[in-house]
Amino acid sequence: TVPVFQSPGSASFGMSVFNLGNAIMGSGILGLAYAMANTGIAMFVILLVAVAIFSLYSVHLLLKTANEGGSLVYEQLGYKAFGIPGKLAASCCITMQNFGAMASYLYIVKYELPIVIKAFLDSNNNSWYTNGDYLVLIVTVAIILPLSLLKNLGYLGYTSGFSLLCMIFALNFNVSQPQVNTTDEECCKPKYFIFNSQTVYAVPILTFAFVCHPAILPMYEELKDRSRRKMQNVANVSFLGMFVMYLLAALFGYLTFNEAVEPELLHTYSKVYSFDVVLLIVRFAVLIAVTLTVPVVLFPIRNSVNQLLCASKDFSWPRHICITVALLVCVNILVIFVPTIRDIFGFIGASAAAMLIFILPSAFYIKLVKKESMKSVQKIGATLFLIMGFMVMISSMALIIADWIHNAGSSDEHADGH
Repeated sequence: TVPVFQSPGSASFGMSVFNLGNAIMGSGILGLAYAMANTGIAMFVILLVAVAIFSLYSVHLLLKTANEGGSLVYEQLGYKAFGIPGKLAASCCITMQNFGAMASYLYIVKYELPIVIKAFLDSNNNSWYTNGDYLVLIVTVAIILPLSLLKNLGYLGYTSGFSLLCMIFALNFNVSQPQVNTTDEECCKPKYFIFNSQTVYAVPILTFAFVCHPAILPMYEELKDRSRRKMQNVANVSFLGMFVMYLLAALFGYLTFNEAVEPELLHTYSKVYSFDVVLLIVRFAVLIAVTLTVPVVLFPIRNSVNQLLCASKDFSWPRHICITVALLVCVNILVIFVPTIRDIFGFIGASAAAMLIFILPSAFYIKLVKKESMKSVQKIGATLFLIMGFMVMISSMALIIADWIHNAGSSDEHADGH
């Protein structure tokens, strides 16, 4: 038994499944219908199954590496495997992933809060208090900043479960009422295989939606009567539950709007159900969930910055405040100036998410697991997984950058930020 594993865990199997499900689920669920609309139902299901299986395989590699390496800290495994470069790679990827998650949450605030305010005021005027950029700044200063400045923060992720249930209910409620006005009957027919310029975002969106790997090891540490097999079963159940929810969310959104679906699903509904009571409740629940989740996501980023810049120094309130404010300023600038949430999903999914799912777990496994405990088939599998990870990351990034360059010359395309 590795000494670091001697501390007893207290989380039950069921609670661990629920917590891991919350760690998997995030704003990426709102981009899945867009991914299906640009791949087709059959291709999307194939990609969803593949990414889910690959994510579970990387969890298997990560758990075995943790057992062999004797650490339950992702960055520490990177340090044991490759020294300072490995620690920096793990820390930077986790920071990028969490930063992208924060940006996507605030992007939802930017585009959903104005709709909620207009609905409550029963008005369509474009005053300053319905401007998404101003509202993001107000929510950040009034709610997110005070919560983020706390030295310790309670676990607020349970609110995301409520918002997800509301959203799935709304999707079920509205799937039988597609009302997108169009004279083209062909675009209203669901397609099974689609290839276009936006298809390149499908895999990055899916990888972004399934990333939970930085949370795997802390949950493994807290698991009661822990064992690698038991934690793998926790992951299997959680991933299965999220797979079903992701498939339903994508399918209902696509069948409702077909080719008219936008990168942020809830915003698409505003074209048809602007003041629908059910969707208003869903929007409000999602806004509460993402607003309260931003401080939770910010905490590990700030800890990583502290570890990189001043690991040996004692806690300092001025430094704590400065880092928090700087991070929130950066993420607000990103949200205000990046034209669409699709670009956030795409870039983070193709870079940090691909690193956390494919590349780092397989690289750590190959480096840290002892040769005598690694079968040749396992080593070949991990090596192929590593190569595939690099191929996915490089090809996705290249195609996304090519799409950005192409769209840069079209001033009218995505003019409204969607």
